[in-house]
Amino acid sequence: MTIATPNSLSAQDGVPGPDEDPYIWLEEARSDEALDWVRAENNRTMAHMAQDPRFDELTAEALAILDAEDRIPYVSIRKDGLYNFWQDKENPKGVLRRTTLESYKSDDPEWETVLDVDALAAAEGKEWVYKGSTCLPPDQRLCMIALSDGGEDATILREFDMTTKQFVEGGFVIEEKSQGGVQWLDEDTLLVGRDFGGETITESEYPFTTRLWKRGTPLSEAEEIFRGEPSDVWAGAGLIRDNKGVVHGRTAFRAISFHESINYIWHEGEWLELDMPKKANIGGIIDGQLTFSTDVDWETQGQVFPADALVAVDLEDFKRDPNGAKKTLVWAPAERQTKRGGGVTANSAYMAILDNVVGKVLKIDFEDGEWVTTEVNLPDNATLGVQATSSETDEIMFTSTDFLSPSTLWYSDGTGDPQVLKTSPEYFDATGMEVEQFEATSKDGAKVPYFLVKPKGMEMDGKNPALLYGYGGFQISQLPSYRALTGKMWLEKGGAFILANLRGGGEFGPGWHQMAIRENKQRTWDDFIAVGEDAVKRGITNPGQLGIQGGSQGGLLVGTAFTQRPDLFDAAIVAIPLFDMLRYHLIGRGASWIGEYGDPRIPEQREWIEGYSPYQKIVDGVDYPAPFLWASTADDRTHPAHARKGAAKLKALGQDYWYYEDMTGGHSGGVDNEQRAKLQALQMVYLMQRLMDDNEAGE
Repeated sequence: MTIATPNSLSAQDGVPGPDEDPYIWLEEARSDEALDWVRAENNRTMAHMAQDPRFDELTAEALAILDAEDRIPYVSIRKDGLYNFWQDKENPKGVLRRTTLESYKSDDPEWETVLDVDALAAAEGKEWVYKGSTCLPPDQRLCMIALSDGGEDATILREFDMTTKQFVEGGFVIEEKSQGGVQWLDEDTLLVGRDFGGETITESEYPFTTRLWKRGTPLSEAEEIFRGEPSDVWAGAGLIRDNKGVVHGRTAFRAISFHESINYIWHEGEWLELDMPKKANIGGIIDGQLTFSTDVDWETQGQVFPADALVAVDLEDFKRDPNGAKKTLVWAPAERQTKRGGGVTANSAYMAILDNVVGKVLKIDFEDGEWVTTEVNLPDNATLGVQATSSETDEIMFTSTDFLSPSTLWYSDGTGDPQVLKTSPEYFDATGMEVEQFEATSKDGAKVPYFLVKPKGMEMDGKNPALLYGYGGFQISQLPSYRALTGKMWLEKGGAFILANLRGGGEFGPGWHQMAIRENKQRTWDDFIAVGEDAVKRGITNPGQLGIQGGSQGGLLVGTAFTQRPDLFDAAIVAIPLFDMLRYHLIGRGASWIGEYGDPRIPEQREWIEGYSPYQKIVDGVDYPAPFLWASTADDRTHPAHARKGAAKLKALGQDYWYYEDMTGGHSGGVDNEQRAKLQALQMVYLMQRLMDDNEAGE
C-alpha cells in the first residue's frame, strides 16, 4: 500500500482527492486563499454575535473568572519550593513562579518570578506559549523549557537554570520546532527524540529515533541509541529512574498504534523485547518494586492479571532477568472500578481510582513482602485526584471537586489525614441547583450513565434549554467537576447541563473504551444519541431546546450526532473537531489515531468510517441545526481543515451555520485569557439564541 506524505492533498487508495472534494484547498492551514476565507467567516460571525447585548456581559464574566486572582494556584513540589504557572490580565502569556510551603499556606503567598513569558515574548517578538519543562532529578535545577510559537504542539527547547532564573549561556538548545521531547540522563547528557531530518518522523509526524546528546557537541552528531520504524505512530527511548533520581536502566518503545506498544529494555548490550501485552505499560518504582499497568488480561508465569490491574516485579530481579522476574499483583479493579493516575512520594505510592464514576484515592506500600493498600480519607461522592507529590518527603496534595462545590486542595505530610489547604471561590450561585444521575439505553441495549445538573427552579416539564456535553474516545473519562464558566454563563442563566459517560471513554476502565473503537465506533455515537433521546423522554428538555457540544474527538461526536439525528437537536457546537474522516489520516496528526478509528485506505475499514464521517454525511435536502464550528489556525493536531471544510460545505448547500477560527491559539484555542473569554462568549451567545430565545436563532 502506498503511503502518502503528511498533509498530502492527493487522492490515494480510494481516499477523496481534489476531483471529489472541492474544499480540499482549505487543508493548507496558512495559504493566503484559506486565511482570506477564515477572515471573512470570522468577520461574519463576530458581526452577528457581538451585536447581541449579552456578548459583552458574557465576555466580561468569562474574563473575570479566567483572570481571578483568588483562584487556586495549583503547584508542583520541588526541592527548592512550590512551582506554579500563572496567567492573568497582568500576565496574559504567564509567569513561572515559586514560593515556600509556609507562604503557600497563607491567604496571600509571596511569589518569586522565575520566568516571565510575556517579557520573553516581547523581547523576541514571538507569540510564545509556555508548554512546560523537563527537569533533571532530584534537585530539578536544570530544566529544558518548551515554548510554542502561537500555541501549536510543535515546540522549541532551551536549557534554563531555576537557581539563576536565566537561560543557560551555551547550554542545550533545540531551536527547530518539532514534536518530541527530551529526558535528562545526567547534567551533561540528554536523550532526545525529535525530527532530525532525513526521514526520522513517522507518517503521524512524530519522531521514531532517539539520540544521546552530550553537552558541547552538535545535536546532528549525537549518537542514535534507538530506532523504531517509519510505520510506527511514534517510538523512542527513556529511563527507569527512582524518586531519588537514580537511573536503573534504559527502556524503549515502538507505538505500533495509538493504543499498542512493543516495549524493550537495554540488557547485556542490546535491546531486549519485553514479554508483556502490547496494551500494557511500564510504570514507576514503589519501594524497590517496578510496576506495570495493563489494559488487557495478562497471562504470564501461570497467572492471569486482569485488565486494568497494577502488576509489579522486584527491581533488582528485573535488572538481572527482565522477562523471568516474578510478577505479583499490586491491585486489581472490582466491577465498575478503574484507576486514573497517581504519584509517588519518598516512601509511598498513591493511586486515584473511579468506583462507579465516584472518586477514591488509595495509598500503596510494599511491607514485609506484601502489598498493603489503604483508602485515603477524602470527601465522598466527589471526583478526586493526586495533584502533587514530593520525591524528597512524604508530602502530597490531593484535589476534590464536583459539579456544584468549588474545587478543594488538600495537603498531607504523610503522617495523618489530609487537611484542607485551599478552596476555590464560588464563581456562580449554586443555590437551589441539583445534580442527578440517570441511565440511557443505547441502540444495542447497553446502559449509558449521564449526569444532569439542574438550574434553580427547573421542572421536568420538557421546556428547559439543555446543553449535552460528551467526548467518548481514547479512554478519557468525563467526570463531575466544578465548571465555573458553564455555571456562571449557562446554569445561572437557566440552562441545564448534561454530561454523558459514553463508551469509548474510560469511566469504567479499558473495556469501556475498547468496546467502542474501530469497527464498533458507531456505538459511541449511538450512546450520545441515546442520552439525548432519554433527556427528552424524561422531560428534561425537548428537541427544540437541546444543544450539544464537544471538542476534538468530541467535535467528531457532535458532528456525527447532528448529521445522524438532525431532528433531535437545535444547536451543535463543533469545537476543534475531526470531521472529514475519509482524509483524517492525511490531515494534521490524524494518522496517529488509526488505532482508534481505522484506516480509510483499507476498503473494509473505510466502510466503517464512511458510515459516519460527518463531512460526507452533510447532504442536500436535510435541515441541520445551524451548527457553530470553530477551530484554531495553529492547531497542528486535529488541524483547522476539518471545521473549515464542514462550514464550507454547509454554506454551499445553503444551510445555516456559524464559523470562527482563533488565529493564534493551539489545540485548546486561545493563547491568553482575553481570547479564551471571547471564545466562550461566542459559544454561549450562540446557545442562548438557539435554545433560549424562543428558538428564533439565525441571522
